[in-house]
Amino acid sequence: MAILGETQDKGSPFLSRLMARLRGHGDQVITFFVLIAIWQVLSLVLGVYWVSSPWGVLTRFASGIWSGDLLVNAAYTFIEALSGFLLGAIPAILLPFLLRRLPMVTAIIDPVMVGGYGAPKLALAPLFVLWFGIGMESKVALVAITVFFIVYFSALAGVRALDTRLVQMAQVAGASERNVARHIVFPGAVPYIFTGLRIAMPYSIGGAVIAELISANRGLGYLVQLGAMNFDTTGIFTALAMTTLIVFLGNWSVDAAERRLLHWRPPADIKMQAGT
Repeated sequence: MAILGETQDKGSPFLSRLMARLRGHGDQVITFFVLIAIWQVLSLVLGVYWVSSPWGVLTRFASGIWSGDLLVNAAYTFIEALSGFLLGAIPAILLPFLLRRLPMVTAIIDPVMVGGYGAPKLALAPLFVLWFGIGMESKVALVAITVFFIVYFSALAGVRALDTRLVQMAQVAGASERNVARHIVFPGAVPYIFTGLRIAMPYSIGGAVIAELISANRGLGYLVQLGAMNFDTTGIFTALAMTTLIVFLGNWSVDAAERRLLHWRPPADIKMQAGT
C-alpha cells in the first residue's frame, strides 16, 4: 500500500502538468473559434466585398496551396525574412559581448544605437530600393536593420544584468576571460537574447511583407498589393493568413531552440523569462 501511495504521488505532478497543458490548449482553441465566429459575423454584416468570409479564405488558401502559387510566394517572403533575420541577429548578438570590456566605446556608440532603434524603418525602404534595387537584396536589408536593433538591445541588457560578483569569483579562481565569457556571461545573457529574437521574428516577416508592398513582383506583400489593386478582399485575407502561419512557425522555431539551449533551467524559470 505504501508503494502504491508513493507511485500515485509521483504520478500526480505529471498528471497535473498534463491537465494544465490540456486546459491551456483548450482555452486557445476556444479563443480561436471565437475569433472565427466574430470574423464570420463581420463578413455577414458588412458583406464579403469588405470582409471576406472565413470559408472563402480557406477555399482560396487551399486552391493556392494546390496550384503552388501561394507556396512559391510564401517561400520567397520566408527566404527574405530568414536571410534578413540571420544577417541582423548574428552581429547584434556578438556586438554586446565584444563591447563588454570596452565601456568607453559602448558609451560613444550608445546614442547612435538609440537613434537607429527609434528611426522609422519603413521610411528607409525607398532608400534601400535605390541602393540595392527592387530585388530581394533591398528586402533583406530592411529586415536586417529592423532585427539588428531589437536583438542588440536585448543582448546588451543581458550582458549588463550579469552579477559582477560571479565574474570576480571566477577570475579569483583562475578562469580566463574566454572561460568567463563562455561559462558565465553567455549563459546569463541567453534568456535576454531569446527574448529579443522572439520579438524580432514577427518584425522580420512583417518587414519583408511591407518591403514587398513598396516594390516587388513576388512574395506575400505582392499578393496583398495585387489583391488591393483588383479589389480582391479574399486574396488579401489569404495572403495575410499565410503570413500569420509563417509567424507562428517562426515563433515555434525560436521557442524550440530556447528549450534546447535552456534545458538545464527549471521550466518555471524559462516560462517567466519568456513571458508566457
